[in-house]
Amino acid sequence: MRHVSAAPAAREYLSAFYRGNHASFVAAIALTLLDVPAALVGSWIIGEIIDVITSADPGRLTQLLAFSAVFLVASVAISTGMYRAKCAFIYRALAQYKELAFRRLSEKGIRAFTRESTGSYLSLLTNDVASIEENYLKRGFLLLYQALLFVATLVMMFFYSVPLTLATLLLCALPIVASVLMGNELAARERSVSEGNERFVSQLRDLLAGFSVIKSFKAEEEARGLFGAANTSVESLKRARYWWECLIGAVSQNFCASLLQFGVFFIGAFLAVGGQISAGTVLIFVNLCNYLIAPINVVPQYWASRRAALSLVEKLAEVVGQNAEHAGEKVEPALRRGIELSRVGYSYVPGTPVLEDVSMTLAAGGSYALVGGSGSGKSTLLNLLMGADDGYAGSIALDGHELRGVDSASLYDLMSLIDQSVFIFDDTLRRNVTMFRDFPEAEVADAVRRAGLADLVAEKGLDYRCGENGSALSGGERQRVSIARALLRRTPVLLLDEATAALDARTAFEVTEQILSLDGLTRLVVTHRLEAPLLARYDQIFVLRGGRVVERGTFDELMAARGYFYGLYTVSA
Repeated sequence: MRHVSAAPAAREYLSAFYRGNHASFVAAIALTLLDVPAALVGSWIIGEIIDVITSADPGRLTQLLAFSAVFLVASVAISTGMYRAKCAFIYRALAQYKELAFRRLSEKGIRAFTRESTGSYLSLLTNDVASIEENYLKRGFLLLYQALLFVATLVMMFFYSVPLTLATLLLCALPIVASVLMGNELAARERSVSEGNERFVSQLRDLLAGFSVIKSFKAEEEARGLFGAANTSVESLKRARYWWECLIGAVSQNFCASLLQFGVFFIGAFLAVGGQISAGTVLIFVNLCNYLIAPINVVPQYWASRRAALSLVEKLAEVVGQNAEHAGEKVEPALRRGIELSRVGYSYVPGTPVLEDVSMTLAAGGSYALVGGSGSGKSTLLNLLMGADDGYAGSIALDGHELRGVDSASLYDLMSLIDQSVFIFDDTLRRNVTMFRDFPEAEVADAVRRAGLADLVAEKGLDYRCGENGSALSGGERQRVSIARALLRRTPVLLLDEATAALDARTAFEVTEQILSLDGLTRLVVTHRLEAPLLARYDQIFVLRGGRVVERGTFDELMAARGYFYGLYTVSA
């Protein structure tokens, strides 16, 4: 019941079902064991009543009536307790499974969310969990019940007639073998449905996220076509799985029911005519056949479904295990000397460099700007500094510690990134700024002020709900929330990737000025706003072109050189 043969990576997730959940599990198993003989007692009562009729014993009939009344009350009590224990176990097991999955998901590195499809995670934690609930947990108990019922039925049959029981077993063999063999294909089809659900969820997420673009370009028909194709694909996979489930049921139920019941009835009649068993025993056998047919019908199907659900647990373990967060050298959350990049290169596609031979020194406490045209590698460089990928060439050293070898959690304590894409949770302003943690009110107020959120907070309050992905906020307000988050964390290094792009010119100027005025902070700012008063405050400006640093210097030095930067500045002026 506890573990079908599972891959080692999946065992942690299977164990989550039982953590602190043993009492409900044991109670459910114990009551299931008691429920099995309760089912067989009914067959015994029917046989006894037939024999009482033939013997005309009213006293015995009265005893059977009293026993039946007690049996019914006990049976209802056992069944009620069993279902209650099952419910308690299953729903705690699922909660713990999902919590463990999300915990491991949250431990993945940043690269997991830049390279992998979030549709996969959505499907794993929704569609797949529903299948695991039904096919692994619920059917696990049913599998145990039916298997025990099958064994107990055979024991009872052997007690009444060994020859008829052996004949019954021979009649059962063929459908059992056929159903088990067909179960392997069901596991493969279940995994295909899971993968199809991933693609469907990813497509649906993209269509909903890009709805405004679809409407503005009048691409509704094309969007419906994309949805239709994804929907047809996944439903075709579901149909193929359901057809196979039905085929397994047809082989087991139709073939088995006809063969077993007619066979047992005729063989039993032959033995009864020969005086080897009574008519009551034949009726007991015919009734007990129902308890053989049910397990033969469902056990192979349930076993196949359980194996298919187990493959989904293994798939979760496999996906969550990819791009796990880097565990390496722990560094203190302080930058004492600075960040040194030496001949750094990087490619998304082999042979097509995005960064090439980039070298720069960022002294601790300094302010630096990255400027350049679109596609020059500015955002890629900041992502590398945040540990998005250790597959870069050259060296990136933080106070002499190579970035590849630095523990991810230590890195996030050292630096934070404000980028162009902002996510706002459907929660209050306060919880979005603090990211659900507790900070002193004075620090929250200071971050709000520096990020330019003071007017909004004065009007709406920190308990104002932001809506799904900040739907109740303007684009500029969402960007300010993102800036306030980073300022509140006060990491020693702050990376900004067009962080003020969504703000109006005046607010952008004020927010950037606030950031540049912070003491003891190392700043690297990607900006397209080339404003002389701000540019003059940077200790050094690095100019990227085609993935290379083509110029570097202070604002005055670069203007005097009249090179590529001078051209960018004059065009933007």
